[in-house]
Order: sequence, then structure tokens, then C-alpha cells
Amino acid sequence: MRKIMAIALATVACSASLTLATASEAAAAGRAPQCVKVRKYFNKGHQRYVRLTNLCTRRTSCFTIVVPHHHDPHGRLPKGVTKDIRYGTTGAPRALYVKNVPC
Repeated sequence: MRKIMAIALATVACSASLTLATASEAAAAGRAPQCVKVRKYFNKGHQRYVRLTNLCTRRTSCFTIVVPHHHDPHGRLPKGVTKDIRYGTTGAPRALYVKNVPC
């Protein structure tokens, strides 16, 4: 009787861990790789800029600059490139963060 109970518990534990592993892989597949990194926020004249670097050397990455109460600028960054992106004027709010998005 104990052997049957032990086998049943082992089966339940294995199936639960398999379900969790499958769910985490599915969630990771829907996320964009974290390739775009913010190097610096700065103003030049009356314009706001953010300097972005694509850390992925084998793929183009896409991003969205999150600005409160305004349209969120977005774009693509070629592989291994650092670029200054203009996203608004100094009269508009500063960007909160830059989000990696799937292309």
C-alpha cells in the first residue's frame, strides 16, 4: 500500500513540475529579449533625447519610450548600434523608461 501511495505522489509531483516548466517557457516565449539599454537621458536645445544601445549583436531590437500623458514614441535599433533618439520637447514630460517590445 505504501509503494502505491509513494508512486502516486511521485507522479503528481512530476506532472506539477512539468506543468510549471511548460507555463514558464510559454510566458518567456511571449516576451521580447531585453536588448535595448538606456545609456543616458539628456536635453539638447529645446529637445529631449535618450541614448539607446542595442546589446544584441545578432538581431534588430524594437523599443517604446514611455512618456506620461503623451503618445509613446517607438522604433527599431539595428544590431550592436548606439543611437540618440529624440522623443519630445523640454515642455513635455520626461520619459519614465524605455520598454523592449517584440518586432
